[in-house]
Amino acid sequence: MSKGNGRASEEEILKQKLEDLQKKLGKKQMFEEAVASLKSLLRETYPSASPSLRKLFYSIVCRVATILKTRYTAPGFWNAGLGLFIETESLVSESSEREHLRSCIAEAHQQLEHNQSEGAIASNSSRGFLFEGHLTVDPEPPQPQWLVQSNLLTSIAASLSTTESSFEGLVENNTTQDADADLFQELLNRIEDIPAFFETSVNRRAPPASKEVIAKLPVITITEEILAKLGPDADCSICKENLIVNDRMQELPCKHKFHPPCLKPWMDEHNSCPICRHELLTDDHKYESWKEREKEAAEERKGAANALRGGEYMYV
Repeated sequence: MSKGNGRASEEEILKQKLEDLQKKLGKKQMFEEAVASLKSLLRETYPSASPSLRKLFYSIVCRVATILKTRYTAPGFWNAGLGLFIETESLVSESSEREHLRSCIAEAHQQLEHNQSEGAIASNSSRGFLFEGHLTVDPEPPQPQWLVQSNLLTSIAASLSTTESSFEGLVENNTTQDADADLFQELLNRIEDIPAFFETSVNRRAPPASKEVIAKLPVITITEEILAKLGPDADCSICKENLIVNDRMQELPCKHKFHPPCLKPWMDEHNSCPICRHELLTDDHKYESWKEREKEAAEERKGAANALRGGEYMYV
């Protein structure tokens, strides 16, 4: 094997290692280990790497920065990222890359300082609430909105029950009436907070599909063969007109087809198929980051459920 072929083979192996590490970055349990391995590879191989490999290194480091900004606040993750950013900044030669890495370093320092200030506040607060199954003593968490509202409704129901059973006595008792009024007022105040709560966590409205994605959707022409497969009653699900030969149809990734003029108004306001709700990419980076976090959380919940069924965890 020639020297050139040997070097190409080594670069292919290194490229595969980097791609494997990039996949591990998406797993919370493997993030710090993956960043440490990436930093070690960077120190050992970056100086002699080809331009294409150097670009790959830089893109993965940028991916680490994006993951930290959109998912994690724990100091351990940010310390790992900070070490990687500093190491990379000392190795890259392009001014634009160094400038971006310096901004990543500054943001990491800012996040760690924020974590320290929060930790100081937490240490000064009262401690003593022990969760069942935990081995540490932490401050009691605030009650969720639904529990607060449930408790208020229970109190009001009990108050109304008492009112019905002894109405005459309560009419004369202004103190009890005032207490009931206070309960109702508190419930109203809590109800005012419900829209914001649902808007951010439960009823998050999806933004429209990406303009670029829509522009790249394939447009097919209905032939007799296609129409025979779809059946004589095939129609555009939006305008409900039956399809005919030579109709031009826009096809979504889920394979559902629509007239382009019918599909456009829908996709201007939605990011999913009108029939099966298959989602397309959007231009909203916050929404896409939220979707990615939700997907990761769902995988973690599924893994935890499987582990519990297998008896892998024991709580004390």
